[in-house]
Amino acid sequence: MTKAEKLFAAMKANPAGNWQIADVEVVCGLFGLIVTPPRGGGSHFKVRKAGHGAILTIPGRRPILPVYIRALMSLIEEAST
Repeated sequence: MTKAEKLFAAMKANPAGNWQIADVEVVCGLFGLIVTPPRGGGSHFKVRKAGHGAILTIPGRRPILPVYIRALMSLIEEAST
């Protein structure tokens, strides 16, 4: 099991963990999601699937709230189908 797969399993099991944006980027890379960093002094990262309409906005501050991790898990499941 790779580091990204372990992170994904841990995020899915415990969305309230102390997750950082770097963890989100690793998991997104595993599933082919594109993570766009903030531009122009903002603090929110955008996560999307190429050719897919949904965009998830995640604040880059730490820790990331569980609601954003749950939304990321939903986006991954939706994009995988």
